[in-house]
Amino acid sequence: MRSINLIVIHCAATPNGRSMFRSVPGRAVSMTPVEVLDEMHKVRGFARTAGFRARQNPNLTSIGYHFIIYTNGTVATGRHLDEVGAHVQGFNAKSIGICMIGTDEFTVVQWKSLAGLVNALNETYPDARLCGHRDLSPDQNKNGIIEPFEWLKICPGFDVAAWLNNDMEPFPQNVYSPL
Repeated sequence: MRSINLIVIHCAATPNGRSMFRSVPGRAVSMTPVEVLDEMHKVRGFARTAGFRARQNPNLTSIGYHFIIYTNGTVATGRHLDEVGAHVQGFNAKSIGICMIGTDEFTVVQWKSLAGLVNALNETYPDARLCGHRDLSPDQNKNGIIEPFEWLKICPGFDVAAWLNNDMEPFPQNVYSPL
C-alpha cells in the first residue's frame, strides 16, 4: 500500500451539468465518462502499467484519476489506489485524485457523492490533507498563501477549504441547476 498524504479534488473542465456519456459510431453502447477521460489522458501521453491494469480496470489504459464522480452521482474508479496517479505534477506519488464531471457547478448528487467518498477516504487515510488542484499551484510571491492570481488552473472550480469549513455543504453558486 502506498503512503498517502494528500487527496486532491479536480474538475473535468467540461460543460456544467453535461454527463460526458458519448455515443460511438458502430457501437450499441456509449462510452462512459471515465472512458472519455481515459481517451483524453491517452492523448496527453499518460499511461498505466500492465500490472495495475490487470488489477483494476484493464480497459483503461491512461486514466490519471483514482475516482471520477459522474453528474448522476455515480462514483467510478480509475487507477488502483496503490497506483501512482497522473493528476497533479509533482504531487502524484503520495496523493489520490478525485475528478468531478463539470467545471464549477456540480449536481446535488455529485456533492453528496463527493462528501461520502471524502469521508470514506479520511477513514483509511486520516492524516491526508484535502485540497483542490489549484491549491497546489506555486506560491509565486512566497507569502505562504496560494492566491487566485497564482493559480495555474481554476480546478476544481470551488474553494475546497471553504467547502470543508461549511460541513461539506456546497455553496449555491457551485450547485448546478438547469435553467
